[in-house]
Amino acid sequence: TTKNNLMRALMRGVLPLFVFPRAETPFSGGSSASSRALVWQSGSMSTTSCTLRTRKFMTNRLLARRQFILDVLHPGRANVPKAELREKLAKMYDVSDNACVSLFGFRTQFGGGKSTGFGLIYDNIDSMKKFEPKHRVIRAGLKDKVTKSRKQIKEKKNRVKKLRGGEKNKVL
Repeated sequence: TTKNNLMRALMRGVLPLFVFPRAETPFSGGSSASSRALVWQSGSMSTTSCTLRTRKFMTNRLLARRQFILDVLHPGRANVPKAELREKLAKMYDVSDNACVSLFGFRTQFGGGKSTGFGLIYDNIDSMKKFEPKHRVIRAGLKDKVTKSRKQIKEKKNRVKKLRGGEKNKVL
C-alpha cells in the first residue's frame, strides 16, 4: 500500500520527503515497527506563475469601460489572489491606477489549474464610482462601508411603507 500511495502522490505532483519507521517519528503514537509513516511536502507551488487570457473583450463607451472574460491558468496553485491579477492586468492594458480594474465572479474549474471570471477596466476612478455597484466600490477601497444596525434598517423600511411616490426618497 505504501508503494501505491507513493505512485498516487507522484501522479498528483506531491512529493514525499522521506519514509521512516513509525517508531522513529517524533509524533508517533503507536510502537509498531512494521508500519511506516510518510511525511508529505508539496513542492514550491505558490511561486509558480499564472497565465492570463481575455475572451469576449469589448469596449463599452457608454459605461466608460473595457469588459472581458478572464481565464487564469494556474497549474500547481489552488487559486490566484485578485490583487495579483489586478496588477498583471493593469500592466497588460496600460492602466495608470490599479483601482480602476474590477475583478469578480471567479470560479475554479473542477480539478483545479484554471479559473474563469469577469473583469472590467474603467477609464478613470470617477466613472468606476459612478457605474460600479456599491459593494464592489467598497471592496476596491474607494468608499467606506456605512454600518447601520438591523433595527435602524427595519424602522426605516417600515416608515417608507407608509409613504407614497416621491416622498419615499425624502425619508432619512
